[in-house]
Amino acid sequence: MAKAPIKISYKKLENALEIEWEDEVYSLPIELLRVRSPSADAGGRHGRKRKPQSGKKDVRIKDINHTGNYGIRLNFDDGHDTGIFVWEYLHDLAKNQEKYWQEYLKELEEKNESRLPKLEVKHWNPKQP
Repeated sequence: MAKAPIKISYKKLENALEIEWEDEVYSLPIELLRVRSPSADAGGRHGRKRKPQSGKKDVRIKDINHTGNYGIRLNFDDGHDTGIFVWEYLHDLAKNQEKYWQEYLKELEEKNESRLPKLEVKHWNPKQP
C-alpha cells in the first residue's frame, strides 16, 4: 500500500496537482484526474468498464478534501465530486500518467469525441417586417 504524500499542491496556472512523496514529485494534469476519477458514476477503478469522458480539457479543481488517512476527494468545477483518490491509486496515476493519458486519447478517438467542451449553438433569425 502506498504511503500518504507529504505535500499536495494545486498549481492553478498549470492546472495540475503537484504531489510529493518522500522521494518522488509528480505533476498530474487535472483533466487526467477528472477522466480517471475512481467514482462509481464514471465506472470507477474496480474492474468495470469506465464510461467515456469527453469535453474535460478545461476542468478545474474547486476543492480538495482529506478522506480519512487513506486519500483525498477532489471536487471539480464541472460538478463531479464523488471520486475518492486513495493514496495507492493516486500514486499509480502519477507513476503511469503517460500510459493513462494515451489510453484516454485513444478512447476519445475511437468514440469520435473531443477533449474540448461541447458548446450549444443556437441560431437567431430576426423577424422580417
